[in-house]
Parts: sequence; C-alpha cells; structure tokens
Amino acid sequence: MTPAALPVMCIPVGIVVERRKADSPWADFVWRCVAVLPDEPETKPWTVLREEDGKILFYAGSAAVDLYPSETARYRDNLASGAPSIWTVLSPAEGIWPYSVAAATADPAEGEAFTEAGANLVEAVPMPEVLRAAIERFVAEHHVEREFFKRKRRQADPEALARRQHEGGHE
Repeated sequence: MTPAALPVMCIPVGIVVERRKADSPWADFVWRCVAVLPDEPETKPWTVLREEDGKILFYAGSAAVDLYPSETARYRDNLASGAPSIWTVLSPAEGIWPYSVAAATADPAEGEAFTEAGANLVEAVPMPEVLRAAIERFVAEHHVEREFFKRKRRQADPEALARRQHEGGHE
C-alpha cells in the first residue's frame, strides 16, 4: 500500500445486528445490521444486547470507518443527503456464528461496491451524531474542490483501421 492510500483518520465503531425468525421454508433466521455504536465497546463479539418480540440484538463486533482526503466529496454528499448513513458489511463465516463483521464505511460508493459479493449482507444504517460531527470536521479540513474536466474525444484515425501486413508477407 502506498502512503497516499493510507487513511488519515480511523473511527472505531461497534456493529449491532438483529436476528429474527424467518417466515420462509428456506431459511431459519433473517440477519441484518441495525445500528453502529459510536465507539468500540469492551464487549465480546456476539454478545446478546436485548431480546424482545422474537428478535435478538447482538453486538457483532467492531470495525473502523476509515476516512481518506480523496473521498471527501462522497462523505459530503452522504452528510447532505438528509439521512447520513454508515454502510455496514457482514461476510459469511464458518463456525458458531453465520457472519463476521467485514467493514463499515461512510462512503456510499464503497458501500455499494460491497454488494457486488452476493453473499455479503450490506446495510446502510443511521449515522450516529458523534460520527457525523467528526466526519463534518474531516471534510471541512481536507476537502479540496476539484474542477470538472471534460475530456475531448480524439478523431478516429482512418489509417489505423487499414489492413496491415503481417510478418512473412501474408495477410
């Protein structure tokens, strides 16, 4: 990894997951992320937080929301959306629990990219106020407005499309 690819700020978060009984013959339970905690609690992953109405809330584990100066426009758009979110990612796991915490991000494009691996569970959950304030400060400090640059198309070279002679004189 090059130094430019390193995050300037890492915000630890805890991931809260809900498990509820599935109304399906193909799955026993439905899992989904429902919240992020604005810090990494001193609780073991997969600790039960609450049980009610057939739903169980777990603290699933921690992740870090990494912030990069090159992505401030996306963070700014997220903050301006009216419903700022953190995208949480759970990946399938082998063992007692079916998922493990894979990532958390404030970048909507990165959150969407995590959906390309079809087995991941990706949820946009409300951004806690403490995170929103920290990300706003980061954007204010690091954002540089970039001028939109429209590339001009090059004209086609008709000679480039002409038939070429192959080695040995055969076409």
